[in-house]
Amino acid sequence: MVPYVGSLLLAALLFMVLQPYSATAEVTYNVVDLGARGDGRTDNTKAFLDAWAAACGSASPATIFVPPGRYLLRNAEFRGCNNHAITFRIHATLVAPSDYRIIGDAPNWLGFQDVTGVSIIGGVLDAQGIDLWACKMSGKNCPSGATTLRFTKSNNILVRGLISLNSQMFHIVINGCHNVKLQGLRVSASGHSPNTDGIHVQLSSGVMISDTKIKTGDDCVSIGPGATNLWIENVACGPGHGISIGSLAKDLEEEGVQNVTVKSVTFTGTQNGVRIKSWARPSNGFVKHVVFQHIGMVNVQNPIVVDQNYCPRQENCPGQVSGVKVSDVRYEDIHGTSASEIAVKFDCSPTDPCNGIKLKDVKLTYKNKSPKSLCVNADGMASGFVMPASCLL
Repeated sequence: MVPYVGSLLLAALLFMVLQPYSATAEVTYNVVDLGARGDGRTDNTKAFLDAWAAACGSASPATIFVPPGRYLLRNAEFRGCNNHAITFRIHATLVAPSDYRIIGDAPNWLGFQDVTGVSIIGGVLDAQGIDLWACKMSGKNCPSGATTLRFTKSNNILVRGLISLNSQMFHIVINGCHNVKLQGLRVSASGHSPNTDGIHVQLSSGVMISDTKIKTGDDCVSIGPGATNLWIENVACGPGHGISIGSLAKDLEEEGVQNVTVKSVTFTGTQNGVRIKSWARPSNGFVKHVVFQHIGMVNVQNPIVVDQNYCPRQENCPGQVSGVKVSDVRYEDIHGTSASEIAVKFDCSPTDPCNGIKLKDVKLTYKNKSPKSLCVNADGMASGFVMPASCLL
C-alpha cells in the first residue's frame, strides 16, 4: 500500500508543478501554416491578419512567426485584443506593393491600435517608396503616402532589431502611447526623400529610443506635441534633418513637450543637429526640461538651433509671432564641426522669449576656426569652455 500512496502523492505534486506552466505555455502561429507564401508576389495580408486573430484568441502568450522569405503585404491594421503578450518574430522581409497607389492613400502600411504588450523582433520592412518620392518631386498629383509602422493608443510596446527601408512617408510613428522601447533599429531612405521622418513621437510618455542608426530625407527623430519623458540615447543620424522638437504651434490649443533627454548622439552631414522649431503663430504650447548631452557634430549645417519663426512658403503665419514658451533647455558637452558660420542660433519669440537656456562645454568649429552664435530674444547662461562665444543675455 505504501508504494501506491507514494505514487499518488508524486503524481499530485507533478500535477501542481506542471499545471501553472501548461496554462501559460507560449503558443506559436507560423504564417506559412495559415497560407502565407514568401515568394514576393503572393498577397499575404489575410494570412497575417488570421495569425493576429489566432494570437488574440489565445489565453497564453503567443508568437507570430514569419520564416525566411519575402512576404508581400497590402496595408494591414492590427487592432486591440485581450491577449497582452504577442510577439512578432520576423526572420524575413515584408514588402509593400511596388505600385505606390495601392497603399499610398492609406494612413499606414502596418498599423497597431489599442494594443498592449506587443513586441516586434527582427525583420525588414521594405515600403518601396522610391517611385512615390519621384512623383512628389516632379510636382505631379500624388498620394500623400503611408507611414510604414504606426502604434496608436498602445502600451508596453517593444520593437527591437527592426530594419525599415524606403518608407513612403514617415518610417515609424508613436502616437498616444505609453512605455515604448525602440532598440537597435536601422532606418534607411535617400537623403533627398520627402517627408520620410525616421521616428516620430507625439502625445506619448515613457518612450525610449536607443542603439539606432537613421539615414533619411527628413528628421531622424521628430518630437511632436504632448511628448513627455522621452529618452534618446546612442543614435547615429545622417543624412537627415537632425533631431527636432517640433514643428510646434500648428494649432492654438496644443499640448506641451517636456522631460526630453537626448544623449550620446552623432550627427553626420545633416541639415540640423539638435533643433527646436515652432511656427510663428499663436499657441499655448511649451517646451521645457530638455537636455542635449554628449553630442557629436560632423559637418552639420545648423548644429544648435531654436527657430520660433518657422514659416515655410510664408503661408498662414506672416506677420505673426510664436506663442510657444521655451524654457530650461541644457546643452552639455557638444562638440564637432559646423558646415555654416553660425553654429549656434537662438531665434526666439518676441512675446515669449526663450529663458533658462544653459550652455556648458560646447566646442564647435567652422573651417578650423571659431564660428559665430546668434541670439534673438534669448536669456540664459554659459559655463565651462564655450565656442562659439555665448550670446545669451
